[in-house]
Amino acid sequence: MEENKTVAAEVTPAVEETKKTVLNASVAPENFDWDAFENEDVYGASVEEISEKYNQTLSKVVEGEVVEGEVTSVGKREVVVNIGYKSEGVIMAPEFRYNPDLKVGDKVEVYVENAEDKKGQLILSHKKARQLRSWDMVNAAYAADEIVKGYVKTRTKGGMIVDVFGIEAFLPGSQIDIKPIRDYDQYVDTTMDFKIVKINQEFRNVVVSHKALIEAELEQQKSEIIGKLEKGQVLEGTVKNITGYGVFVDLGGVDGLIHITDLSWGRINHPEEVVALDQKINVVILDFDESKKRIALGLKQLTVHPWDALDANLKVGDKVKGKVVLIADYGAFVEIEPGVEGLIHVSEMSWSPRLRIASDFLKAGDEVEAQILTLDREEKKMSLGLKQLVANPWENIRAKYAVGSKHNATVRNITNFGVFAELEEGIEGLVHISDLSWNKIKHPSEIIAAGDAIEVVILDFDEENHKLSLGHKQLLPNPWDEVEAKYAVGTVVEAKIASVNEKGAVIELEGDVDAFCFNRELVKEDGKMPVSGETLSFKVTELKKSAKKVTLSHVKTYAAAVEARAERAAAEADNTKKAVKKINSSVEKTTLGDLDALAALKSQLENK
Repeated sequence: MEENKTVAAEVTPAVEETKKTVLNASVAPENFDWDAFENEDVYGASVEEISEKYNQTLSKVVEGEVVEGEVTSVGKREVVVNIGYKSEGVIMAPEFRYNPDLKVGDKVEVYVENAEDKKGQLILSHKKARQLRSWDMVNAAYAADEIVKGYVKTRTKGGMIVDVFGIEAFLPGSQIDIKPIRDYDQYVDTTMDFKIVKINQEFRNVVVSHKALIEAELEQQKSEIIGKLEKGQVLEGTVKNITGYGVFVDLGGVDGLIHITDLSWGRINHPEEVVALDQKINVVILDFDESKKRIALGLKQLTVHPWDALDANLKVGDKVKGKVVLIADYGAFVEIEPGVEGLIHVSEMSWSPRLRIASDFLKAGDEVEAQILTLDREEKKMSLGLKQLVANPWENIRAKYAVGSKHNATVRNITNFGVFAELEEGIEGLVHISDLSWNKIKHPSEIIAAGDAIEVVILDFDEENHKLSLGHKQLLPNPWDEVEAKYAVGTVVEAKIASVNEKGAVIELEGDVDAFCFNRELVKEDGKMPVSGETLSFKVTELKKSAKKVTLSHVKTYAAAVEARAERAAAEADNTKKAVKKINSSVEKTTLGDLDALAALKSQLENK
């Protein structure tokens, strides 16, 4: 003991204190320094500090919680994450495919599914951790207008499905890029930056856009580019989009439009006839609006106007060949050269005076030869004619169609006032309704139809206005020449009722003559009204040849007999009255002796 005390005396206080700690940790129980232990200086630290450090070495992993961990290993199939407490878990690599830049040392949030499975392993999920906090993260990013990363999972109708914070968001096809996308599949399995543009809180739908980020970057570039533009400036661009009305050209960050009318001097049906997608072309700036950032471009302006290159020797009266490029009701446009067109008015297509439309003569694509009627190089206008290339049928027409001559024609048109009949191409005449039939008709369609053949006679000419008056009834016998003799007033005939109307009945007479009987004259003797198709006797009460009018009466056929009987009865009654009066005047005062004679006279009168 003394030896030990001597050694301890030779040691410095610090060393002595260290030795005391070590000795207390290794000595036998009987030699343990309880005083030092009570003073809480056994290991050079307080009991509380040592207890806290010890407790931290124990597992505090709680299932169902989200904790932060550190990536310790990244493999093709698995990612190892250390969540502390000497605990590591394995997460499948596809859960991190939205983040291809994941590396060792990155902090990630994980969800503790199981603290210890059957194999004693810690089961973690990064996907579930993201899902638990994703909606809050999405709303926070939307409110702050932040740029988020998203993983393009798959293609869908109208766009793409994007994983953003573990939520499936919709990326419309129009929001992928500023230029139209023809191949959506190129974006699948890629990670891109997005901006959240719309959130439906009720249905938890999220819409994102990549185009918005590009537009924001290009907006400043557009302002700079437009600020340097000048009218008439020639630039190179790339055909970005083709529509039915024009072409959009990318000028290097800003788009300009070439209207379809500025693509070619010639007439085209669609811009695809001139340019193709992704084609490099030179364009000229026609106009631009800095405030609206609109640029009007031209392509045809880079070439000489076809009218300026038109043959200088071309003049009125020359014949030209061309192609029909447009048909309108009033005429046809014929392209003589690309960009040089002439109009053939419908009136210059045929010598016929009949009103027609251009499509009756020509159709788009027809190759035609025409004569130049007018030519205005300054106004760049030209009118053409087709009929001028054939002889005018109205020249010397009287020699071919003399007044009174008979001809065969074809009915081309029917109107209320008559029919137009074509004698030959370009020669038409009018058969007035009054010259169509000897009988009175309300409309020509009652006796003839369009396309029917008709025999006509030339009545009159108007050569200046190309008008011809024709007749048809003049070639037929006039039934009214015999009407006066055959159907004189007072004549009684048997005839058939053709039709009945509210005013009376139309009666068919021989010789294709129609007569009329009013209702008051149509009543039968028994008081009933006849019906259509019934044959009765009629008496002619009126005849006007000039007006082609015959009026009949059925009543008058039987009224004469009724009147005769009435007249006879009236005469007999009158005779009786006269005899009685005579007797009364001749009889003097009656006596009883005269009664027998008076009775005999009375009996005689009653028997008459």
